[in-house]
Amino acid sequence: MSEPAAAEVQVDELCSYAVDVWVRDPAILVDEPVLLDLLRSAAIAGNATILGETGHIFPNGAVTAVLVLSQSHLSIHTWPEFSLANIDLLAYGRLNAELMLEKIEKGLNPTRINVSRLLRAIH
Repeated sequence: MSEPAAAEVQVDELCSYAVDVWVRDPAILVDEPVLLDLLRSAAIAGNATILGETGHIFPNGAVTAVLVLSQSHLSIHTWPEFSLANIDLLAYGRLNAELMLEKIEKGLNPTRINVSRLLRAIH
């Protein structure tokens, strides 16, 4: 049996994703219900089990929303004054993290995206 390629993500690996998304229309960044719906639909698309959720709206309209997943968590923090959303995903097991992030990115209608993926130690 051959070893998997170094860049290939295996189902027993723990990956942390940090994504910066600059959006065309910052109105979405102050819409907590829409952002929570977007996180939920992304989690479902990525085969995640949602255990809980919460959100908070700050005085400037910025939103923090978090889904607790059986496989970890998915969160978004918005900065409407910079047309920016920061998304964090900790993924383990059979989650399709790439599909989850793709769904969120499409929903935000970005002008620019920066994705960082870090393999985390589990052994």
